[in-house]
Formats: sequence, C-alpha cells, structure tokens
Amino acid sequence: MTRYLMNSSPDGLDRPLPEAVRQHVVELAAQALGTLPAEQLPATLKPFARFEPRRRARLAAPHLAAQLEADKDFRERVAEALEAGSPELVAALREGRLPAAADPVVLASAAYLVRPAGWQDTVEVARADLDRAAAVAEGNAAEEAAARLREQLAAAKAALKEDTERLREQLRSARAENAELRRKLHEARERARAAERDREDLLQQVTAERAAAATAAGATESELRRLRERLADAERQLESGRRVARGERSLEDARLRVLLDTLQEAAAGLRRELALPTSITRPADSVEAISPESPGVRGIPARALSDDDPALLDQLLALPQVHLIVDGYNVTKTGYPHLTLADQRARLLTGLSALATQIRAEVTCVWDGAELGAPVSVPAPRGVRVRFSAPGQTADDLIRELVRAEPQGRPVVVFSADREVADSVRRDGARPVPSTLLLKRLSRA
Repeated sequence: MTRYLMNSSPDGLDRPLPEAVRQHVVELAAQALGTLPAEQLPATLKPFARFEPRRRARLAAPHLAAQLEADKDFRERVAEALEAGSPELVAALREGRLPAAADPVVLASAAYLVRPAGWQDTVEVARADLDRAAAVAEGNAAEEAAARLREQLAAAKAALKEDTERLREQLRSARAENAELRRKLHEARERARAAERDREDLLQQVTAERAAAATAAGATESELRRLRERLADAERQLESGRRVARGERSLEDARLRVLLDTLQEAAAGLRRELALPTSITRPADSVEAISPESPGVRGIPARALSDDDPALLDQLLALPQVHLIVDGYNVTKTGYPHLTLADQRARLLTGLSALATQIRAEVTCVWDGAELGAPVSVPAPRGVRVRFSAPGQTADDLIRELVRAEPQGRPVVVFSADREVADSVRRDGARPVPSTLLLKRLSRA
C-alpha cells in the first residue's frame, strides 16, 4: 500500500534529524564523496576524499552533516548519486508517494537529500515510526527483564528453601557431634586421672633406679680410668711403630724415584731416536669457525680470568704452553680506530706474528665475520691462527668456544676489553687481559 505525502512549504525542520536518519545520510554522503571530481569537492571535505567510505563516514561525519545542511550544490550531488543507485525510490518521492515496504530511515534520508515537496513530512513520519519502534523495543525489553526477575525470584526462593533444609540438617548433626564430644571428654578425663596415678608410680621407680645407677656409675668410672691408661699405652706403641714405618717408606720412595727418573730418561731418548712429533693438532684447531680460506662455521661461549696489572703480562707470556686468544676488532678499535678494517687487521696480525716469534706461544686471532658482510681472504702470518665467526655467531661466542676446547690446567690468556667476555671466560678457567696491555706490549716489541 502506498502512502501519499502532504505538501509542506517550509525549507527546514523544526527539530534535528533523528539519529538513525542522520547516520544514514552521512553514510550516503561519504559514499558519494569518493565519486565526485576534485573540483566539485567542498574545501572542508577534500582531505577526507582519499579515505575508504566507512572510515570517511566515521572521521568526517560532522563535516559531512554540516556541508549537507549548508551547501545546496553538494547536497544535490549526493542526491544525484542516490538517484543513480535507487532510481525507483527517488521517483516515488518526487511523485509524492511513499512505498509501504520501504525502511523509514532510508525514506527519510532520501527525502532529506532530494528535498521533494513535503519532504519534512516524510522525515517526521520516519521519526514517528522510529519512536514507535523504540517504544515497542523498550516495552519488550522491560517485559523480558520482568520475566527474568520473576525467574530469578523463584530460583532465589528455591535456593533459600534448600539452604534452610541444609542448615537444619547441619544443626542436627552438630548437636549429635557435640554430645559425642562430651562423652569423649569425660572418658579422656578419666584416662588422665589414671595416667597421673601411673606417673606417680613411675616416679617412685625412677628414683630408685637413679640411686642404683649412681652406684653403677662409680664402678664404671673406675673401669673407664683403667681403660684410658691401657689406651695411652697402646697409642705410645702405635707411634713407635709409625716412626719405624716412615723410615722404611722413605727408603722405598727413594728407590721408586730413581726408577722413575730412569724410565723418563729412557723415554726421552727413545722419542729423540724415533723422531716422534711433539704434537699433531692443537685443541683450537678442532673448534668450528671460518678460516680466511674456508668461510662458514658456527661458534659457542668460552671462559676467562681478568687481571689489569701490566707487570703480570710478561709473566703470563712466559708460562709454558700458553695459548693467546685475541679479540681482533676489540684490540684494533681500541688502539687505532682511524684505520680501515683491512689496515687494522694487517697491523695487528703483523704485531702478533712478531710476538709469537719472540715468546714461541700458540696465538689465535678472532675476527667478527658480521663486520665484513662476507668472508675475506686474509693471509695468516707465521705463528698466528686466524679465525672469523660464522654467520649468526659473534666473535665473543667463538672466543668462548676456543677457551672451552682447551684442557683443564693449560694456561689460556684472552685479550679483550669487553667486560662480558672477560667475566664469562674467567668462569671457564682462562685469564682475561685488557686490550690496552697487548697494545703496549706490541708497541714495545
């Protein structure tokens, strides 16, 4: 059934648009805003034209509503976009009739934008429909709330009845338990009186036994003194026997030492005669790392012990079979950071080669592979082992792994100014030394 509008002459509304109608008008304007040419966009809405419609409707809602109310041209462009999308609805509005099945919000929004004769009546009809719907919804909600309250009241009454029955049962149980406790208390008091009588009897027995024990203790003390005298005689005899045994053992130790020296000299002569090598590989050679000629390895943590006294460096270098591990970039960036990385490596390796020749020690120089981006070809100088950390591994991790590879008891010295490296390698038995001490030693060399 079609409703026909009453003509109305005023240009505006006496009251604001219903909120649902206002939101729908803003959404229609937001959709149409993205289709308008740039020259037809109002200045206040140009910043929002590049947003997607839903975001545009959310952020530019006040600007769109104000522009629709004040700018007739903009409102007519939005109406044209609406007519292009819903031509039948707009035609019905222009003819002064309302489709009975149409949504009141959609009708009022279209009437507000198209502004046919009597459009204010359409808005007011929509307002009345929305108010009735809200009243009906509110009444339904109130009825549902009342029904829920009635259900809750019935449940509360049932729960109260159950709680009352339970409390009554608990009261009966408590009374029975109280009677049982009174009976047990009476029995306990009777047992306590009997125990008191037993205690008095036992006290008399203990008194008599104490007297007997005192008499026995006197006899035991006499026997103890006699046994102590015998123990002292036995200890004197044992000490005399020990002195004799120590003399005999000293003679046996001297014989064993002569035999051991003979075996050592024989073994040394046999090694010289057979020309056996003193060592084939070093423990540091087993640690997986990137050498200059074969990049690609992994690393692990290490151990150390810090000492900042320069006077101890020469003593450390003089230790037999000492292994020097150098944190390459830590030393070079401390001593000559102005040089390029290649010059830093070359200068440090030259100094380490000279130091290795002087002290005849095992020297390993570790570089951080991440500093290079890719492995480089670095000629290892005489007496110096050169290693780069693998991808995903730091030079600090490789140093820790080198320290852990060494046997317990071998002197290992780590040159690094990194406090974290120093603390970690110290826990594994190595001695950390600041980079500055190595630089001073190299400059002296």
